[in-house]
Amino acid sequence: MIYLASASARRQELLKQIAVAFMTLVPDIDETPHASEAPLAYVQRMAHEKAVAGTRERDRRGLANAPVLGADTIVVHDGAILHKPDDALAARAALRRLSGAEHTVYTALCLLGQGHNEAVARSDVTFKRLCESEIDAYCVTGEPIGKAGGYAIQGRAALFIARLVGSYSGVVGLPLYECGQLLAAEGLL
Repeated sequence: MIYLASASARRQELLKQIAVAFMTLVPDIDETPHASEAPLAYVQRMAHEKAVAGTRERDRRGLANAPVLGADTIVVHDGAILHKPDDALAARAALRRLSGAEHTVYTALCLLGQGHNEAVARSDVTFKRLCESEIDAYCVTGEPIGKAGGYAIQGRAALFIARLVGSYSGVVGLPLYECGQLLAAEGLL
């Protein structure tokens, strides 16, 4: 059994897919990037801080001493992080930036157990050129709200993906290969 330091339903589904027993602990951390922090350093720091916050919550609640998994996913376009849009206007702006272009998705993992193990999955994703009506129709669904880069590859945005090099599950939010490696190192798989 592990603790998942994330409220992400997608991460929970992926852990269930590989038959990992888990309990969710939702971390409360400041996700503001540091000044001049590189995207890769940011996503790694977020995964680590979520795992540490999850460990604190586990201990505060007196729960069983099991490993804590923190994860974070970001979308990077032209060297800039495209954060999770909180409204349709921000989602439209993100989708316009991604339209017809390649971007990078990083998902970092941090497993705090007997050791401190980390991994990062990098995926390069190319969107087809989107017309305004496609962007509008997608935004009306509400799906892009709260998703890194303003899209969910496992949802309707799958229609926008012209090319993917890397980890599909990493773009969803939990790279299963890397996660499996970390869990195996802890003797959990």
